[in-house]
Amino acid sequence: MHLAPHRARHRGLAFGLCDLGLGCPELGYVSLHELQTVRGKLKLPIERDLHFVAGKPLSAYADEARSTGHIVT
Repeated sequence: MHLAPHRARHRGLAFGLCDLGLGCPELGYVSLHELQTVRGKLKLPIERDLHFVAGKPLSAYADEARSTGHIVT
């Protein structure tokens, strides 16, 4: 899962909260190209949720993710 409020398209990067499923979510940059290659359990690509509205600041999601070991939306 990934929450990316800031995209630096000219560099092909997005900044946000990333969770690789290892129990250590973190804030940082991720390659948009790499995100395009990721497939989920059903072999479907990642999709951007155009209807997601954040209910709190990214820092609050990051704090909660660190304490639970995964991103909670």
